[in-house]
Amino acid sequence: MTFLYQLAVLGAPSDIQISTLSESLAQALAPFNLSLGHDVAWEILPTTFKPHQLQPAAAVFFADPLADTASLEELLQRGVPLLSVVSSLDKAAAELPAILQPLNHLSYADTGVDMIAAALLESVGLLPRQRRVFISYRRDEAAKAATQLFNALVERQFDVFLDSQGTAPAAEEEALSWHRLYDADVLLMLDTPAYFEQRWTNAEFGRVLAKGISVLKVSWPDAGASMRSATASVVKLAATDITHDSGLMADDALVRICQQLEEVRSQNHAVRSVNLISSIRIAIQAIGGKMLGVSAHKAVHLQLPDGEQLTVYPTAGVPVPFDLQAAVMHTPGQPVAVVYDPIGLHQEGLAHLDWLKTHTQSASWIKATEADARFSKWGH
Repeated sequence: MTFLYQLAVLGAPSDIQISTLSESLAQALAPFNLSLGHDVAWEILPTTFKPHQLQPAAAVFFADPLADTASLEELLQRGVPLLSVVSSLDKAAAELPAILQPLNHLSYADTGVDMIAAALLESVGLLPRQRRVFISYRRDEAAKAATQLFNALVERQFDVFLDSQGTAPAAEEEALSWHRLYDADVLLMLDTPAYFEQRWTNAEFGRVLAKGISVLKVSWPDAGASMRSATASVVKLAATDITHDSGLMADDALVRICQQLEEVRSQNHAVRSVNLISSIRIAIQAIGGKMLGVSAHKAVHLQLPDGEQLTVYPTAGVPVPFDLQAAVMHTPGQPVAVVYDPIGLHQEGLAHLDWLKTHTQSASWIKATEADARFSKWGH
């Protein structure tokens, strides 16, 4: 069976902790039309947990000071989020193996099972804020189908951008459109016969390729093949999938599109997360430091050459002030930074991040392309 996401519970949880966490995860997945054990792998106390490199994965580790550290070290080195749960935060040293102690922890007594489940789903990108789709289409060819897809995806907890104007936008609206495009997990391309004959759809398609955002092409029956979109994932529509008079899609076609979109989105999330974490690892090793691992809320823990520890939060989309606020809240009293990919971001947005950085004492923004230089100067 092929899973979209991979989760595991490790360590020494009690039977009641396993059952309540399983129940909480199943309930949290239901609004996404996903099921635990079918769409989302749920490995309970496996001998070894070795998730596929190109699928989002995370594990929760319940207090067990005598756990096998070799398997834990492999997960940490791969950048798989590992959420360590202790009975209370002041008992972390007694309840966790040394390799996990430098990471952030969750207190079972204070956090509760629902928050642990939420942290697991956040770690694999399943929270609504991270399920962003940009629908690209020609209004004169696919407006009704685009609206259909918008409604179907919103029901599945996706954050969907649909430009319903169909004309060249004003400067402010254009900037918003590009912002949402660069923040998307997937471009949902409605490939009608004249898709590439319009300036704006051409630009949208080109920009997502430059940014490394995945494309799901929904190909109309009468649309010709295009070498430009040859690398995109495809849902091919048959003549019976679209009603000629109304321009609406059949229900089973909508289901197929939504299911494949979830698969494309999960793979894109995994690839972009792996790339960002790899760039952070390369940057810290280049200056003589090391990456300690990834914990709850996708916090990447680093050790600088002088022994100081730094926690960074990578974000694949467009960074916003909330990312900085969340980083500070998740890591109180410790130096933190948000690492982001600056490619394609609007200059005004980058300028705002620079301004915010100068007015924030406890946290900072770091461009992924400048991470090694910033790490080497940290604290100076």
